[in-house]
Order: sequence, then C-alpha cells, then structure tokens
Amino acid sequence: MLRANAYQYHFYEMAHAALAPARAISDAAHFVFRNPFNPLSATPFGKNVAAGAELFERMTRRYGKPVFGLNTTHVDGVEHDVFEEIVWMKPFCGLLHFVRPTVPDHESQPILLIVAPMSGHYATLLRGTVEAFLPTHRVYITDWADARMIPLAVGRFDLDDYIDYIKEMLEALGPGAHTLGVCQPSVPLIAAVALMEAEGNPCAPASMTLMGGPIDTRRSPTAVNQLAEKRGVEWFRSNCLQTVPFPHPGFGRRVYPGYLQLSGFMAMNLDRHVNAHVSMFNHLVSGDGDSAEKHREFYDEYMAVMDLTAEYYMQTIETVFVRHLLPKGEMLHRGQKIDLGAIRNCGLMTVEGEKDDISGVGQTQAAQDLCVNIPDALKVHYMQLGVGHYGVFNGSKFRSQIAPRIGDFHAAVDARAWRSIEVESVRELELQP
Repeated sequence: MLRANAYQYHFYEMAHAALAPARAISDAAHFVFRNPFNPLSATPFGKNVAAGAELFERMTRRYGKPVFGLNTTHVDGVEHDVFEEIVWMKPFCGLLHFVRPTVPDHESQPILLIVAPMSGHYATLLRGTVEAFLPTHRVYITDWADARMIPLAVGRFDLDDYIDYIKEMLEALGPGAHTLGVCQPSVPLIAAVALMEAEGNPCAPASMTLMGGPIDTRRSPTAVNQLAEKRGVEWFRSNCLQTVPFPHPGFGRRVYPGYLQLSGFMAMNLDRHVNAHVSMFNHLVSGDGDSAEKHREFYDEYMAVMDLTAEYYMQTIETVFVRHLLPKGEMLHRGQKIDLGAIRNCGLMTVEGEKDDISGVGQTQAAQDLCVNIPDALKVHYMQLGVGHYGVFNGSKFRSQIAPRIGDFHAAVDARAWRSIEVESVRELELQP
C-alpha cells in the first residue's frame, strides 16, 4: 500500500498527460460549436455540445498561477495606477509591494503586511483583501512559491523557516508596520511577533490582525480539526506525502501535493461544487454569459494549487492541529519557547465568521485570552454574522463591514502610539536640567 502511495504523484501526472488528446478534441468541438458561422451553434444541440466541451476542458486542465490583476485603485474618487514590485526575496517566498506612485501623501499611509496562507492556494486568493486596502494603506503581501518548482538542492523549508521569513520581512519594512494573517499564518505570525517583542526588536509590528486562524483548534472543532485528532501525525505522513516527479524543477522533493489539498477541500462541499458546475452548464446553454464568467473567475482561482514542502506540512499538522502546542504554551522555535505573554506593545484584532467550517468560532478569539499582557485598549474582537471561511477575507461583507473596522483599528493603534511618543517627549523635557 505504501509503495503504491509513493508513486501516486507519478500516476497523477501520467493521467493528466493521457487526457491531452481528449482535451484537444474537446477544444476543437468547443471552437466549432461556438463559431457563429456554424448554423448548428444556434441550435440546442450545438449549445449543449459547446457547453459540455468547455466544462470537460476546464475540469481536466492544469490551472497555472493566477495574477493579481490589480492595475488601478480609486482614492477619493480619483483613479490611480498600481504597479507590482518584489522588494524582498528568498527561495520559498517573495514580498510583493503594490506601488501607487500618484496617490497623494501615500508615504504617510500605514504599512500593511498581509501574510497569505501557505496552504495549497496562491496568494492571489487574497486579491479582494489586497484590493480593499489599496486606497488607504501601503500594501505588501507574501507571495509563497510552489514547492514543486524549487530544486531539491535549495534545501528544506519548515514552520521555523516560515516564522523566520516573517521576522525578516518585518525588519525589511521597518518599525510601525501593521500585519494581517489570514487563516493558517495566524500561528506563525503571532509566534514571530512574540519572538520579536521578547528580543526587544524595534521592528516588531504595531498591530496584528488574525482572521479565521487556528490558534486553538480545541475550541469548536470542525471536521478538519477532528480528522487531524483522529488520524494522528503518522497517518498524514503515510497518506499525504508524495515525491515530486520528473520533469518538474523540484524533482525528488517530498511534498504535500496541491491536488490532494484541492481534493480534500472539494470533498468537504462536493454537492456545492457539483451544483455549481451544473449551473454553469445551464448558463452556457441559455447564453447567460455574466453568470458563466463569474463561475470561471472563481474556479480559475480555486483550482490553481501549489505543493507544500513535507517538513512544513508535517510540522504544522503536529504543532497546530494534533498537539495544540501554541495554546498550551509549549510551542518552540529552534529550541526557544514561544511566550505569548511577551507581547505587550502590539495591538491585537481577531476576526471570525459565524459560519466558518474551517476554523471554528472561538479558535481565533483564543489569541485574546493567550496574549495576557496586551492592554485592553489594544485588543479588539469582531464576529461577522452570515459568512463562512472565505467571507472572512473576501466578498461584499468583508468590504463593507470587516475591512473598515480593520482600518479603524490601525488608526486607533497609531493614534495611541503617537500619544505615547508625546508623553515620553514631555518626560524627557521634565528630566532636563
């Protein structure tokens, strides 16, 4: 069984290659029966063939890394250009900055580091999150790399490296930055902040916002949490890890493949995905192009997945989901205990969704109880009614309800920091002879 499992990734690649002729035929059929010069394209038969061909091609293709595509933003009703630049780079991650050179006084706006999840999807999954903050913040986001594309000679990457990357990025951005961790990065982000504050690092962030994150998965455990508890670490090691096949650059690297992650996500809500594809078929047949395009946009993003290094995946499973080391006060980073009590100056905001089936209600809020030395004036918790996991960081309620509250939280933290500076300046003057 384990021997067959070891070659599962190879079989997956072979199956994908074997479908290439069928996809070519499907493309040809789609082209023929969508062509307005073909009289059959206007018939029910032609529309059904074209719709079926498109769905087959989309369900069997490999989706590449999406682009953010955020070329403009609006500030006070005025449109401004947006450019992307990489300002920090390491083998497993780049720090992407969204530059808006024509925005007035943009240098005075707060810096926001968005730590994107490294959990199978690309950072572009947070496109809506980035877009919401572009008018008011200098936005940076972690652009994690696909482990399948990183040669084995580059070395390993685990949860300790993840924490180190966050610390280094914050040092590159300088003092006073605000941070936002969506889902999985909540744990490494809060750990990095604790380590930086314990060290007295001046680049420790001004605030951290944790959204739908698994700080303590013992609270309101979801199906994902219960599976991890039931199976244990060794089950995941035996059943989820694969070796990257040739000819990918990461040939020979042990990974948790993105296609397995995607299969798990889809299996959790299989009926919803089946119904979505049936609806798209009907939209294509009826000529409802707008609804079909919304389906394409969502699944172009949802189906684009990346591989995770085996050591990172296993360390996360064990630390966060099986042994719950962070809330127990037993989590280590390179032998050093992570003490959340060391966080005294960084503001903390936690955000949860009422219907979140990935990170249950209370799992993120647990950070409020664990960070005992953060002043109450720097703590905020917000529960958004009527949204699931995705709605915590994307969608209409995120834009209208959650993002403005996060912006207000940043402003309150910065105002308190300025008041503290003014108080210290007065004290210095009083001490002078």
